[in-house]
Amino acid sequence: NIDFAYIKATEGSSHVDEKFEENWKNASKTSLKIGAYHFFSFDSEGETQAENFIRTVGNLEGKLLPVIDVEYYGDKFKNPPDKEKVIKELKDMCACLELEYGVKPMLYTTNKVYHKYLKGEFDFEEYPLWIRDVYFTPDITIQDEWTLWQYSDTSILEGYSGSEKYIDVNVFNGDLVELNDLLVEGFR
Repeated sequence: NIDFAYIKATEGSSHVDEKFEENWKNASKTSLKIGAYHFFSFDSEGETQAENFIRTVGNLEGKLLPVIDVEYYGDKFKNPPDKEKVIKELKDMCACLELEYGVKPMLYTTNKVYHKYLKGEFDFEEYPLWIRDVYFTPDITIQDEWTLWQYSDTSILEGYSGSEKYIDVNVFNGDLVELNDLLVEGFR
């Protein structure tokens, strides 16, 4: 009963997930709708992060929207980065991805990061939102509607044989016809 999967592609300005190419190739052989995501670095320029993603993933025609994963890591929870700087770099990355793919990327985030950096920022209100909350349903104050919700990070899936013990699982806030609306159409 799985209809879609997002695969980690890149992180920051230079890191490429070592399993991306293999995972992307194998997932492309299935009936799943697939997409790629980028783990946003608070320490890198948005433009160079977008270049890393575009160079690694390439053409997304017929694939799901690109995703930017914006969440705390390392000591960033205790020492949150400057809001204005984060917003500037995230806007720059979004603009580069929009120019390349002709769609607004989806923003994956936690409640805390959403409320610190994205809430009330008009520029981000038009972006599809993917909420990570493994304890509660998405907070209705987050946005009128969320697009994806990661509700578990400890699932065990039958048939999975990779090295990770647990799998993140998500739900789409719509039906299969609406899921097709998240596919990137030919832009270039």
